[in-house]
Amino acid sequence: MTKAEKVQFVIDTLEELYPETPIPLDHKDPYTLLIAVLMSAQSTDARVNTITPLLFEKADNPYDMVKLTVDEIREIIKPVGLSPMKSKGIHGLSKILIEKHNGKVPIDMEALEELPAVGHKTASVVMSQAFNIPAFPVDTHIHRLMYRWNLSNGKNVTQTEKDAKRLFPKELWNKLHLQIIYYGREYSPARGWRLENDIITKIVGRKSILK
Repeated sequence: MTKAEKVQFVIDTLEELYPETPIPLDHKDPYTLLIAVLMSAQSTDARVNTITPLLFEKADNPYDMVKLTVDEIREIIKPVGLSPMKSKGIHGLSKILIEKHNGKVPIDMEALEELPAVGHKTASVVMSQAFNIPAFPVDTHIHRLMYRWNLSNGKNVTQTEKDAKRLFPKELWNKLHLQIIYYGREYSPARGWRLENDIITKIVGRKSILK
């Protein structure tokens, strides 16, 4: 199979398995999505979805969020882990959104990346899922699968993102990154992985993995 054929096989299989791609984090607007994505770092979407309603009940916009202290935010979000850093980030970015962006989440990659506790991946998720602007956020699932599928050398997430953007058509990026995440969770997990269940890797996987 040529690389182009491999890429097409991946696209077709994912489209067949996941024609619909609901966003895994519960939110109602760009601000609540931004907060949920920030909270999901080194945690699971399922856990974040149990905690965000408690936080958003008290504050679901930057103006209400800055009325809470960092400690109050931390107390609510403790179960998701890394709460000291995340609570400071949530309070800090809410303040900046009010001061610099009229309380709105900016539709701009650089402006998003300047916010406290918002890295490139979080900014990419917000651009693609809140504003439907093509981006290819690479999480651990995508990083793992791009390597398993021999579509990236897997040295780091920056390289994986470049390879994904080069190989996949831009108009598919937003849907594809979610499809790959769903596929990784269901068919190609990091732990307890079984090749016979992994439809895509069986066909396109790198030789060292298929051995």
